[in-house]
Amino acid sequence: MAATIIKLFMLLGVALLASVCVSSTSDHENPFIFKSNRFQSLYENENGRIRLLQRFDKRSKIFENLQNYRILEYKFKPRTLLLPQYNEADFILVVLNGKAILTVLNSNDRNSFNLEVGDTIKLPAGTIAYLANRDDNEDLRVLDLAIPVNRPGQLQSFLLSGTQNQPSFLSGFSKNILEASFNTNYEEIEEVLLEEQEQDPQHRRILTDRRQEINKEDVIVKVSKEQIEELGRNAKTSSKKSVSSKSEPFNLRSRSPIYSNKFGKFFEITPEKNPQLQDLNIFVNSVEIKEGSLLLPNYNSRAIVIVTVNEGKGDIELVGQRNENQKEKREENDKEEEQKEEEISKQVQRYRARLSPGDVFVIPAGHPYAINASSELNLIGFGINAENNQKNFLAGEEDNVISQIQRPVKEIVFPGSSKEIDRLLKNQKESYFANAQPLQREAIAHMKKPIFKLFYY
Repeated sequence: MAATIIKLFMLLGVALLASVCVSSTSDHENPFIFKSNRFQSLYENENGRIRLLQRFDKRSKIFENLQNYRILEYKFKPRTLLLPQYNEADFILVVLNGKAILTVLNSNDRNSFNLEVGDTIKLPAGTIAYLANRDDNEDLRVLDLAIPVNRPGQLQSFLLSGTQNQPSFLSGFSKNILEASFNTNYEEIEEVLLEEQEQDPQHRRILTDRRQEINKEDVIVKVSKEQIEELGRNAKTSSKKSVSSKSEPFNLRSRSPIYSNKFGKFFEITPEKNPQLQDLNIFVNSVEIKEGSLLLPNYNSRAIVIVTVNEGKGDIELVGQRNENQKEKREENDKEEEQKEEEISKQVQRYRARLSPGDVFVIPAGHPYAINASSELNLIGFGINAENNQKNFLAGEEDNVISQIQRPVKEIVFPGSSKEIDRLLKNQKESYFANAQPLQREAIAHMKKPIFKLFYY
């Protein structure tokens, strides 16, 4: 009990100090927001693009535990294909927009899946896969959380069909190994499987015809409607049922929202309920906030949440420490500087940022935050260190941790009486999501009402 009260004191101290020692920060000074221009283009042509977000731990020392997590964004034009490859990283893939066919290769079989918005699937490290946009008109947008298995934060892909910048991984083997492996002469292997390197013009023309005139630089290529139909011939479709599979896609809306009212919906799939997320200790969520609504202040007890703005605009306010926008500069043995930073860290600061599509922001564990939607807002989040995470709300009728404080403690912590505190906490009749500006709207509504008065002179 004593430990619980101490935690509540710390939490309330943060909330109270935030109103005294706060100042808004610009996006440049705010370490928690990564604007869409912080993505680096890994590949781009007329058929689509692949982008990688800057490393989290290069922005601030508070993200040291995220050094091995990267965010990738894919955008493909209609009827295009990302050629087969594998990565030395576990992937969690979420479809943001459009319709896809994902084909996953194993040693002795092949599985294809029709994916739609909200469908999510884990691709284990080393899995050869290819992804097609099966729609005739709509772009495909996909978000990936990547967890490298070799070097922290370093992604390496291996292409089955090489480019000038990155040859096929098969070409890395020696002639003798390839001949022994495929039990044929090297010339045939080179002609059938490898890139056309130092070959005569006639030979190159033959290979070009066989590859349907695909440019050597292309990783995302245009395909015909007939080829799309063939790729999807035996593809399975996500049933959107609540039953979880170890290998098949699941949909973020396959279960009822954990929080919901007329102002918003909060869907979340946790590792306890999905075997694909268990070994990675990650949850995936989707949050929908109506225009003019607010996700009430809350914090996660253990999880660090990486959130991408899929659609809409809004604002986030996050309460943190004053020095969290400083990069790691001091030397390990500089004890005096370390002590100074510890003193600075006791100061509380409000970090605020405008949210637009494509932006990414990070919510560290224990950091209270709230999100205000200025238009219909959809967010996709990955929770790192998800097991046993508890989401604690600081306002609202239900699941409000502050309302659980006992009466004597309330009167010690707050200047008001216990009755005044309880009355204030009960003013908010909504839970989880609420009207972002209730008083202003009430005032406007009151002004619009007709006023009938008689004036006598």
